Amino acid sequence: AAMNGMALYGGLIPFGGTFLVFSDYNRPSIRLAALMNLHVVHVLTHDSVFLGEDGPTHQPIEHYMALRAIPRLEVWRPGDANEVAEAWRCCVERKAPHALILSRQDVATLDRSALGAAAGVRKGGYTVLECEGEPAVILMATGSELPLAVEVGQTLQGEGTAARVVSLPCWEVFAEQPQSYRDEVLPPSCTKRVSLESGVTFGWQRFTGASGLELGIDRFGASAPLEDLLTMFGFTAEQVLEKVRAYLS
Repeated sequence: AAMNGMALYGGLIPFGGTFLVFSDYNRPSIRLAALMNLHVVHVLTHDSVFLGEDGPTHQPIEHYMALRAIPRLEVWRPGDANEVAEAWRCCVERKAPHALILSRQDVATLDRSALGAAAGVRKGGYTVLECEGEPAVILMATGSELPLAVEVGQTLQGEGTAARVVSLPCWEVFAEQPQSYRDEVLPPSCTKRVSLESGVTFGWQRFTGASGLELGIDRFGASAPLEDLLTMFGFTAEQVLEKVRAYLS
């Protein structure tokens, strides 16, 4: 509420931070910011079950989609340090309410020399790992799952599968892009699509389609060390590879 008042007064861009799970307490103010189209930035951290031993009371599950459901709110979940920088630039430059969602755990910084430039974040979605020819499968990811998707995509390519990896850090901005660009990133001819995000799978069907595979977490979390949680919820590279291989077969 204080941020909204500051934005209405003008002269600055207010931002505030808390754990993502506590955005439930902020929701009325976030909704009002969206209703009034105020330029505010909510930085929401500890964004998944992978925060560790705090347990399910502090582990967001449904929160990505709950925020994406608010009209006008631009929800950003960048996948590495370079994407964070680009997402922050967008939050500052785009006059709209923003939710910038960040992880607690360390996330690998992708080697962009052989991957798509992080500037693609400005379009809300872009191809990170390209394949030769038309893709046989498209892996879509946000946030801390992006490096995992790249690892899986590279392994599939090494096995002879034409796998493309797409980062979708901001659905709202991606939806603003021309249909031609969206079809370039997600060609309608490729119906084998996999989403990878550490939250509820509800909502991903808009991108995966009727025959897609949604990998996520549709139950509450648990208190355990990070490595145990990754295995428990199926977010290791080998577990994801096994599911994607089965899906493609």
